[in-house]
Amino acid sequence: MTDTPEPTPSRSPWTWRVIVLAVVLVAAVVVWLAVRDGGSDGATAASPSPTATATATEDASPDPSSSPTTTGAAGCAETDDGTPEGADTHEVVDVDGDGEPDTAWLTGGAERRFGITTASGATFSAAIDSASPQRASAVVNVVAAGDSTAPIALVDTGREVLLFSAADCDLAATQNLAGAPYTFDKGFTGQGTGVGCTAVDGALHLAGLNATSAEGSSFTVTRTFVDLDDAALNASNGDEATVADDAGPDDPVVVTAQETSCGEAVVGEDGPVEPES
Repeated sequence: MTDTPEPTPSRSPWTWRVIVLAVVLVAAVVVWLAVRDGGSDGATAASPSPTATATATEDASPDPSSSPTTTGAAGCAETDDGTPEGADTHEVVDVDGDGEPDTAWLTGGAERRFGITTASGATFSAAIDSASPQRASAVVNVVAAGDSTAPIALVDTGREVLLFSAADCDLAATQNLAGAPYTFDKGFTGQGTGVGCTAVDGALHLAGLNATSAEGSSFTVTRTFVDLDDAALNASNGDEATVADDAGPDDPVVVTAQETSCGEAVVGEDGPVEPES
């Protein structure tokens, strides 16, 4: 006898409704999740990230290497002329405030001149108005002037010492109270024997020196400070004081009083000397 298979029971209409409803719910959940994720991604993309913000801030800051730097005063403006050919030259202190040493020079002949050429390329000079036949020599230094300091030049002609202001990129003869050039005596008229600069409160003060002796074996040395205005263009005599008494001829204070110097700079050694004709 052949076995006849039993018929498979068919699903009821209720079962099919449950299946369809489950499929619809799953699809709805998938769509909702996709929409939510997409909206979140859009919000994130619209807001700058912390990394982007930091990068923008760094770029906005100036690059220190590209910032302008200052190097101090520029010095005197360059001029067309320079140190004359044949002039004797010597490096001297900075007169124009750029931090670089400058060059003083002297020319010879009937129209001899003293001048300064700065490291920045400026040249200024003045005539040596003196009848002395001796070769001139000079020193340059910065001294107390008014409430500050100013560069000055001392030009020794043997008979006298001429005083020049070297301030403000110019060279001008310093004037006395009468409006004439202020000069120091070198023993020619009996008013003095030399010039020096004494350090007072950290600044050099210009002074006229006079070493006198009755018999030549002992000396009395007096010092008269010179009061200068702010640019050292005008000068007047200040206080006089005795700085040595009964000093021997080789005493340093006597030697200094018979020469022209300013600080450590001594004429004939630390400045230009007029060339021989």
